[in-house]
Parts: sequence; C-alpha cells; structure tokens
Amino acid sequence: MTAEGFLEGRRLQLARGVLLQCIMGGYPAARFYGSDDGDLALIAEPSQIHRLPWSDDPRALAICDADELTGESSNLSTRGQLKKVIARYAARGLSPVVATELEFFVFAPNTDPTQPFRPPVGLDGRREDGQSAFSVSSNNGLRPFFNEVYKCMAALGLPRDTFMHEMGVSQFEINLLHGDPLLLADQTFLFKHLLKEVALKHGLTVVCMAKPLAHTPGSSMHIHQSIVDSNTGKNVFSDENGQPTAMFRHFIGGQQAGMAEFTALFAPNVNSYQRLCHPYASPNNACWSHDNRAAGLRIPASSPVARRVENRLPGADANPYLAIAASLAAGLHGIEHELEPAEAIQGEFEVPDNLSLPCTLHAALERLKRSQLARELFGQEFIEGYIASKTMELTSFFDEITPWERRVLAAQA
Repeated sequence: MTAEGFLEGRRLQLARGVLLQCIMGGYPAARFYGSDDGDLALIAEPSQIHRLPWSDDPRALAICDADELTGESSNLSTRGQLKKVIARYAARGLSPVVATELEFFVFAPNTDPTQPFRPPVGLDGRREDGQSAFSVSSNNGLRPFFNEVYKCMAALGLPRDTFMHEMGVSQFEINLLHGDPLLLADQTFLFKHLLKEVALKHGLTVVCMAKPLAHTPGSSMHIHQSIVDSNTGKNVFSDENGQPTAMFRHFIGGQQAGMAEFTALFAPNVNSYQRLCHPYASPNNACWSHDNRAAGLRIPASSPVARRVENRLPGADANPYLAIAASLAAGLHGIEHELEPAEAIQGEFEVPDNLSLPCTLHAALERLKRSQLARELFGQEFIEGYIASKTMELTSFFDEITPWERRVLAAQA
C-alpha cells in the first residue's frame, strides 16, 4: 500500500484463504478456511516496520499479524500460533529463549529448472569446486554480495553472531543471536527475504531448499532452545549446582513425544526428505545426546547458564514461525505432563523404532493426520487446513515425471 495510506492508519485486509495458499499458487477447498472466504485484518507489528536498504526507491516492509475482524488472532496464522505458544509459557511464569542457525546456497542464475544448480563465477573468474568449507577466504569470490548483506542486516537491526562457509558447494551459514522466539522468527524471515533480494541485485540466486544439490549436505535451520524464569531470568534447565533439572528432562521428553507427529511442520516440502533421508549431520530421528550431531536432539557443550536443547530436524525451507512454535509447544507439553525422555545416546547408534521419523512427505502427513496432540496444541482448523494445502502440493509433485524416471526406467522391459 502507499506510504500515505499506511501512515493514515488505513486498514489492510486479506482473504482468509491466502493463509493456506499452496506454493504452486492454488488453494484447498473453501471449507478449510471458511466457505465465505471472508477477510482478515493485517495489523502491522510496530517494532517490525523496516525501510528496505537494498531498494533504490523508498520502500518499506511491515511484518503483520493476521487477525480476524473481531480482533482475535486467526487460527490459520503461523505467527499467531507462535504467539499463543509463548503466552502458554508466560502463564507458567516462563519465557522461552531461542536462536536459529540458517544454512543456504548461493548459486548462479538457474533459468532451466531441468539443469542442476551451479555455483557462481567469483571475482577470480572461477566457480567454487567444493573445497572451501570453513575456509577463512571461502567467500572472497562473493565479497561484494556479502558486504551488502552485512550492511543490509545492520540497517534492519539484524544482529549476527557467526557467518561461515558450510560443507556444501557455495553453501553458507549464519547464526542469529539468541532471544525472544517471536523476535527470532521475525529476524529469520527478514534475513531470508534480504538474502534473496540482495542476491538478485548481484546477479545471483540464493536457494533455501533443504537439499538443492545431490551428493551434497543439505541446508538446515537448527533451533536452539532454553527456558528462563520470567522473574529472575535464570535458566530453569540448570539447578543451583549447575546440574540438569527435572524440567530439562521433561522438555526433552516432550520434544521426543512430538517430533514424529510434527515432522510435516518441520519438513514441509517433498525436497525436505531428500535432506533427511540422506543424513549427513541431518538426523531423521528423535534421539537425544550430549554433543552428538547424529542425534535429532543435541545438547551442545556449554556452561550451565547456557544449557539448551538443539532441535536439528527443521530444514532451511521450514516456516520459522511454525517450526519454532511446534518445537516449543512439544517441549511445554513435556513439562506440563512431566514426560521422561528415553536414555541419551552417544557414539554410533541404531535408532530405535519408536524414535524413528517419517521419511517422506506422504508418511509425515499421515502421522500428522492421526495426531491428537497436534490438534490439541494448534487447533483442528489449522492442522486440517495445513494438511489440505500440503496434500495439494504433494499431488502436484506426483503429477510430473522426473528425469530420473525417464532416464532409468524407459529402457526397462
């Protein structure tokens, strides 16, 4: 909308069905969002109105809540779902703290989707060949792009902790500083938007698919989680002697109880399971461990004040609001019901059947359909609408025949 209209306080409204729009652009049946497809009000978050520093013309972006016209948050809004989870913690005198690690690839433009992605030509005139992981000079060939990324992050108030080249060809990772879950979800969303916009200015393509390249590690969005007492600010995962508390155990127990049923919320696309089913530090299990990257739930080495649980299941393609909401909701469920986790695992291990996770989007959606816990935590309207939208996307995928099928199967008798 125009700046004048925004500053005058003109209300912006949006059809409810848009919140269930598929990634291909279509919509599930109207019964999933109200047969009238009435309007929602988009209410700008005052702290999340940003002048876009990469735009030559004056433009701004406002992150909004999607509220019903009666004033309450829409059940279909993922940002609203996260706010409800945070409120449930607050009712118990607790405040969750999270941080996200986001991985992404920087590629040359890909005008033909039947061809694999390729790394861009750097300032040295060459394409990266995959030998730059964790190198101090690994992004020199993309220095103009990253310099503008850093400047734009500063202009948007996005504090960054560390930035590094990851294992994949032209793959990078940023760690955002820990803080309020809603703020971190907003920052993760803004950062992904920033990356894509700045990349276009530099003739590049940023890809946040979970697994854009074969035979290469995928891209994750690990979520680090701790809980503090709202009054004292003390980490409730550690006691006065620095030892793990019962609440810490129960949080892990809740995470384990919810991971399989919530896999479709953490891994929302067909491609998500390319990452999970070719696991290289991308565990598709609900095991937990002290500092073992093969476990879906990792307890990083830290001081007692920083004791936290890292959920390693979500990919870079996950909705940050929904992934954080699902992870925190599962942990709170464990605290409320005093769930005990399975035994911690170390070293190489076999995943027990009860801690294995769905390996396809179809299987994950079937688990979500059967999940009473998901309906209790997120409401029937949201879960059924989400399943309907994702089922349309899965059907669209199966409507196409892949190059592998033509290459390998056409010659079979």
